Amino acid sequence: MKRLLVSLTVLALALGALTTVYAGGSRDAKAQKRLTIYTWTEMFPQEILDGFEKETGYTINYVNFDENETMLTKLETAKGGDYDLIIADDYIIETVVAQGLAQKLDKAKLSNYGNINPSYQKQFYDPNDEYTVPYGAGVQTIVYDPQKVKLDIQGYGDLWDSSLRNSLGLIGNYRVINGLALKTLGQSYNTNDLSVIRAAGERLLTLAPNIRLIKDDFLEDDLLSGEISTAVMYTSQVTKAKLENPGLKVVFPKEGIGFGIMGAFIPSKAPNSDAAHAFLNYILDAQRGAECFEYLGYYSTYSASDPYIDAEFKEFLTLPAGFNVNMETIKNIEEPAEEEHSRIWTAFKTAAGRE
Repeated sequence: MKRLLVSLTVLALALGALTTVYAGGSRDAKAQKRLTIYTWTEMFPQEILDGFEKETGYTINYVNFDENETMLTKLETAKGGDYDLIIADDYIIETVVAQGLAQKLDKAKLSNYGNINPSYQKQFYDPNDEYTVPYGAGVQTIVYDPQKVKLDIQGYGDLWDSSLRNSLGLIGNYRVINGLALKTLGQSYNTNDLSVIRAAGERLLTLAPNIRLIKDDFLEDDLLSGEISTAVMYTSQVTKAKLENPGLKVVFPKEGIGFGIMGAFIPSKAPNSDAAHAFLNYILDAQRGAECFEYLGYYSTYSASDPYIDAEFKEFLTLPAGFNVNMETIKNIEEPAEEEHSRIWTAFKTAAGRE
């Protein structure tokens, strides 16, 4: 009897173990077919996401952040895990790589890697192209309605003209806006010289009477409605505005312009890096890339996609031939300089009545 009980107990334990193994295998299999993408909202056409799931059998778990810094905090907390693929701005990727939170790409799994435009490679955040695939680029440009503005705007310095009083809209990126004041002084966006930054801050304060709006979202709608006559906007907003009103005038400021690239990277402990590589290769396809950039409204970073971009969008999604207007990427700066920018930004918004 004791032997029988022992045998039954062993059998029960064995069956239990088998059940556990089966359940665990099922969970593993499910996890292996899931791709968690962490980025801003509306970064891909739904057709692209659906097409990837249908073609590969992976299920996409699309998770959003609102700011790069939020992403970095969560990635640090997860110690490089939880997410399979992240798309963020260049300067924050530099920090991610420095902290060892990104893994090197396995380019053998990226047969479409050669479709990338070399102009967007070997950047400061990934000088050897080991960690990232660029996904869209943009410049900060001035856009104005010539029906409402008689001034022939050529650069940032013209934004101080008194004829623009209470009619100027700005995006809410303090490095860009403080930076335009630096540019009018002939300085770099990335200077760490506190005396230079303070001088730019004093100049920026004198722009306050012309400010009507400071906002990141849907600034193009305010330009189209006539709420503002002139704006400093992101490339995607310029694209939307120009498609609605081709009569708007776009100016690449003569003093030089800020240039930014969004990049995709795989976290160091991504649960499913195979799925991440598969998705990267999927969107690197020339035609799919064109679909993505038309949807996104930023410059195409895949030269192979450029011929597939519809004529309606081409003017806005590919840099003009020979384009070279003293572009400068906005990079991480030293902490004291960053703190000074933050102080200036608060003072400027208060002076403009937008704090």
